[in-house]
Amino acid sequence: MSASSPLFGDLLLKLGIVTPSQVQEALALQALTGQRVGEALISLGYVTREQIQDALGEALGLTSEKVASHPPLGELLVGMKYITLAQLEEALAFQRKDGRKLGEILVEMGYCTYKQIYEALSLQGRISGRQEPPRPATEGKHRVMVVDDSPLACAFVQEGLETLGYEVLCFDDPYKALEQVGRVQPAIVLTDLDMPGIDGVELCRRLKDGPARQVPVIILTANDGETERVQGLRAGADDYVNKSASMNELSARIENVMRRTGETERVRKLFARYTSDAVVEEILKSPDTVVLTGEKRVVTVLFADIRNFTGLAESLPPEQVVGVLNQVLGRLSDAVLTCGGTLDKFLGDGLMAVWGAPVHRSDDALRALQASKMMMVAMQELRAEAEAEWIADARSGQPLVLELGIGINSGEVVAGNIGGAMRTEYTCIGDAVNVASRLCALAGAGEILVGERTRFLVQGREMAFEDLPPVRLKGKQQPVPLYRAL
Repeated sequence: MSASSPLFGDLLLKLGIVTPSQVQEALALQALTGQRVGEALISLGYVTREQIQDALGEALGLTSEKVASHPPLGELLVGMKYITLAQLEEALAFQRKDGRKLGEILVEMGYCTYKQIYEALSLQGRISGRQEPPRPATEGKHRVMVVDDSPLACAFVQEGLETLGYEVLCFDDPYKALEQVGRVQPAIVLTDLDMPGIDGVELCRRLKDGPARQVPVIILTANDGETERVQGLRAGADDYVNKSASMNELSARIENVMRRTGETERVRKLFARYTSDAVVEEILKSPDTVVLTGEKRVVTVLFADIRNFTGLAESLPPEQVVGVLNQVLGRLSDAVLTCGGTLDKFLGDGLMAVWGAPVHRSDDALRALQASKMMMVAMQELRAEAEAEWIADARSGQPLVLELGIGINSGEVVAGNIGGAMRTEYTCIGDAVNVASRLCALAGAGEILVGERTRFLVQGREMAFEDLPPVRLKGKQQPVPLYRAL
């Protein structure tokens, strides 16, 4: 029996809640409006919703203590035409036997879906006016993008999160959400799992593979199966929340994900000062494959040194010296990061860069040579910009022209964190590093000297070299083959 049944009026009569004339009036109104008998009696002002709920509890054989202070789930599912009265009564019979949740039984019996259960629960909360105690608004009002093909579910989440201080934008079309994510720039995305077209797992995968890959994603679903959770997490979801969770729990999950994302972004920005964005992405994507504690690697090392800088330092005030140095080294480090290298360290008026650590690529040697040529072009541009402001050498009185010498070498090194408990730095040590440093010292102004291993690694890559006589380097018993990059 439900509030839509004429027999429900008889039950109310037996309980002494209404009079026969009131029931007849409600039945007449039901014929005109299609309302349920209970709703008609409420609209006529003859009963309250609490009295209706008590009557339903009596009809279903429940004690008054077990009757909820909001419309029963079964009644709502019938009213929303998700199930029939007969299906509800069958499910309630099972519930009285095993005590499980009505929604679980209905889904198990195939009479409705988890999404329909969630929508009914959402409506149940709205009708009863049930609200959680408000919490203080979050600082900065995180912008939340909600993607769900159910307008009711979107409205429910939006209302709850806006009460807690979030800015919420809803999309009922996942394709539209993908199109607009760049414009909206949300701090986090909440997506339903089961949607037409593309589901939440595929939406998450596309977000993580696109320009918005840094935006965290939480999957919201009424289907709490392990398979679905695993699929979502493997697609890159940052968390997985059941739709039956309270708004306070959802908010706590959002804040937790935002804290983790903020820490990752802090690491990203810190690491990006030393290496390229592409390298940072690989490190954060597969941290277990990147070893920072020390291992042997084949790398390509580049040393670059500014020529005539000593004369410049003697001819200018200290603040101008620092300004010129920052300008030059800024251009040189840009070349390193653009070509995917790791900026190992600045060395006074020069720098050391590495390709192959902490992330290895098959074309590391080629990238190092490309960076060296970008550095030479940058020095030419800087000289052109400063033609009208030549600085005279303090000793000779001749104009000072800043030049660059570069040495590049490839070989096996030990890469890892070097230092103590108070301070460490990630660097490479080994013979290949020493040779690269010696080659840089030998390089003349505007010259790029390259070791034998580097030349071998870029064979067939349209790089031209000039053979030079082998040279003896400190610490090497045999002369070292030498080449000049053209």
